[in-house]
Amino acid sequence: MQIEPFGVELWMNAWETKCDWNLAETCVESLTIAELLALAGQGAPDLDALLSMKMTYGAIEGSERLRTAIASLYSGQGVHNIVTTHGTIGANMLVHKTLVSRGDHVVAVVPTYQQHYSIPASIGAEVDHLHLREADGWLPDLGALRAMVRPDTRLIALNNPNNPTGALIERAMLEEIVGIARDVGAWVLCDEVYRGTDAAGDGMTASVADLYDRGVSTASLSKAFSLAGLRLGWIAGPAALIEDVMIHRDYDTISVGMIDDHFAALALENKAAVLGRSLEITRGNRAVLAEWVAKTDGITWVRPASGTTALLRYDMDIPSEAFCVALLQDTGVLLTPGAALGMEGYLRIGYANTPSILREGLARLGAFIEARR
Repeated sequence: MQIEPFGVELWMNAWETKCDWNLAETCVESLTIAELLALAGQGAPDLDALLSMKMTYGAIEGSERLRTAIASLYSGQGVHNIVTTHGTIGANMLVHKTLVSRGDHVVAVVPTYQQHYSIPASIGAEVDHLHLREADGWLPDLGALRAMVRPDTRLIALNNPNNPTGALIERAMLEEIVGIARDVGAWVLCDEVYRGTDAAGDGMTASVADLYDRGVSTASLSKAFSLAGLRLGWIAGPAALIEDVMIHRDYDTISVGMIDDHFAALALENKAAVLGRSLEITRGNRAVLAEWVAKTDGITWVRPASGTTALLRYDMDIPSEAFCVALLQDTGVLLTPGAALGMEGYLRIGYANTPSILREGLARLGAFIEARR
């Protein structure tokens, strides 16, 4: 199987450990186990429960406790609609492998997480890109989507909230997309790994799995739940699809780790506290970033409505990768170049880390831009 190199992952692998101020990070500031226990109203003695845990494979599809906790994130999903995976990256891979075959037609929004167009292309599908535009607030043009979808379209792939733009497809637009898919019998895969970080309301937008009988949602504890180290994700969707996914999953997953399952269930059972912390960080940092953009010449954006990342347009005559390398070497600040996302002329910034890191990183970035202009 031939597949395109993963642009963002190549960039992060090369530079993430070489920076002092990481503004390329996409996870809400990671929790320690001690912090998780405190949010759950527990303490160190509760770790004793792990000492008798036998290191077997455990429940292959995920423990019933964990799948029950995951199902609580949705309005219409039960335990039989959930299967656990190795992060959202594992969930997305399994859905594409299960649903897409050579010769199928797939529509994927771009920019998005590269899996959603490179994996189906590697399988031999015909992949059309629905380009999101800054003029549309980085939201899908539904007229363009209708024109792109065909009677034989197999899958529409979305990312909501969107990485890298932070755009949020609200429920009404999601329902319109579902209607377009339903007209041709297409599946809708929605990567919802940033769900829970909306700038308004309770932070939790509608899930496509709850809106459509061919809607499939993927997510994990990495971003909004601050627990990327657990490598714990899931697929939510129709029970028959979950059964089909399990066939593929037996070849590359078997099960998630017992310890990962345990702490994931604990986090989800205390989701109000965990997500409350995340909202405090993302909403506070989003305001800090907005203030910085407003006072920085040569930088424009569409303010993100959700997620942990934003795209910054810059007006300097330098390619984005060269910009980011020079920035890192001069200041220790790491951003992600738009080129790694197929978005030259932009920079992706992650703003959900420790507020002091964001403030210092922005101050250094601003000074770098001023010196270079």
